[in-house]
Amino acid sequence: MTTESNQKKSKISSRGGARPGAGRPKGSRALITVQGLLDSIESQAGVPYEKLLIEDFIQARITDSHLAHKYHTLLSNKILANLNEITIEEIGDQVDAKKQAFREAILALNINKTEDDEDATD
Repeated sequence: MTTESNQKKSKISSRGGARPGAGRPKGSRALITVQGLLDSIESQAGVPYEKLLIEDFIQARITDSHLAHKYHTLLSNKILANLNEITIEEIGDQVDAKKQAFREAILALNINKTEDDEDATD
């Protein structure tokens, strides 16, 4: 004898989830790739996409300040994303000084641990 709540639960649990044969077949590739798209644009236009982008930007600056602003935003975001790298260059003496400080810190930890162990046994 099934109650109304049991019928609702069975309906809900039979919805969704994985189904046999669903999804992209294993080993299949994306039909459109970024490189393929760029290659198509270049073959159709006769110039690389980057050159088209620059030409469009220059034209937008002449004719449409709103569109030029969008180009500025697009290009700035791309440039800034590539510039957000931190390069740390250290002179050999600095590296050696940091290594020595690290060794001393480890030794201090070991000395404190040994003293704590001795205090615990007393």
